[in-house]
Amino acid sequence: QVLRQFVRHDSDTVGSLVLERSMNRVQLLGRVGQDPIMRQVDGKNPVTIFSLATNEMWRTGESEVNQGGDISQKTTWHRISVFRPGLRDVTYQYVKKGSRIYVEGKIDYGEYTDKNNVRRQATTIIADNVIFLSDGGVKEKV
Repeated sequence: QVLRQFVRHDSDTVGSLVLERSMNRVQLLGRVGQDPIMRQVDGKNPVTIFSLATNEMWRTGESEVNQGGDISQKTTWHRISVFRPGLRDVTYQYVKKGSRIYVEGKIDYGEYTDKNNVRRQATTIIADNVIFLSDGGVKEKV
């Protein structure tokens, strides 16, 4: 009976319509790569955009068990877009380069044409929640 809440069959039509529950959810914890920018394209709602770095670290070599070996690190950069009006404005105002933040959202794969008329692909995280964890340790001069 629980399954019937999520799946609907229409046997009278040529093809069956099946509605399934699915999920597109991303959680990231990292540091901001540059101060956010706000853009508005073709009269659409503005968007705040910034990059976020996440790091993955692991030990390499044969002596992983003995805490020896070299430590390797990989940094992955994520493009974050914030469309929600209140969150967009607060993110633009308070997120700064170096800030440690937590982002929840969904992943979006899109295409655009660059200034040289070349079609490019872009992967973006559409944020619906941003939690500020630090100010990046940078103090403003008074």
